[in-house]
Amino acid sequence: MNTMKTVLLLGLLTGLILAIGQLIGGNNGMMLALVFAAGLNFFSYWFSDRLVLAMYRAQPVSREQAPMLHETVERLCARRNLPKPRIYLIPQEAPNAFATGRNPQHAAVAVTEGLLRLMDQEELEGVLAHELSHVTDHDILISSVAATIAGAISMLAHMAQYAMIFGGFGGRDDRERSNPLGLLVTIIVAPIAAMLIQLAISRSREYQADQSGAELTGNPYGLARALEKLGQASRRIPMDANPATSHLFIVSPFSRRAFVSLFSTHPPLEERIRRLTGRPGV
Repeated sequence: MNTMKTVLLLGLLTGLILAIGQLIGGNNGMMLALVFAAGLNFFSYWFSDRLVLAMYRAQPVSREQAPMLHETVERLCARRNLPKPRIYLIPQEAPNAFATGRNPQHAAVAVTEGLLRLMDQEELEGVLAHELSHVTDHDILISSVAATIAGAISMLAHMAQYAMIFGGFGGRDDRERSNPLGLLVTIIVAPIAAMLIQLAISRSREYQADQSGAELTGNPYGLARALEKLGQASRRIPMDANPATSHLFIVSPFSRRAFVSLFSTHPPLEERIRRLTGRPGV
């Protein structure tokens, strides 16, 4: 199912890029957009995980540097007969974590330095079980691809802004056939489309990963306590994060506001904790 969703996303992206290329530069712009879309589809499948890890300056962490982290991952992987993913450390104080990769054989789990300092053993196990559930549920590829797509759409919106100012990127005939109203719509709609892509894939999968993670550890309270701590910490410690990748993290890297939370890529922490423990949290 997630493989079909990934193919659908890439197909929709190709169509959107071609349409925006036509609006920006006419026929020449559409041809350039076709080349761009082909390259982006290839890159999204094979290298989106590396892009995300590089974006957060994540570094491989050895067993000597983080023995509890490695031991916990190995224990959880053994329970699910899962290949051990690559383990990375993000040099940020804000506690958070994400999993990425195109399949379980090429997966990576990244945690922040702040997460390791904040969590006790049971809470860390709950967080890692949640992230490994994203791997076993085969939704890490669609999440990584969506992050690349969201970033590409945002870039296209900026290109449309320049096209509005300079009259398009094609030749004279293409500029005469350009559509200023269409460019304006692109500038407005493209960021919204990026957000909707993230919303479409994020909320239900977080509930599922919570449930699968709790089943993996046999202890829903460890993950529930971790989520409560993460919710409180996100209000105090801002994370330097790219909005295009916000859906990857176990909790939103941005502190919640009443209006903004309506468009959050994550379901409410209170509801996630209630589903895990039967009682409201945070």
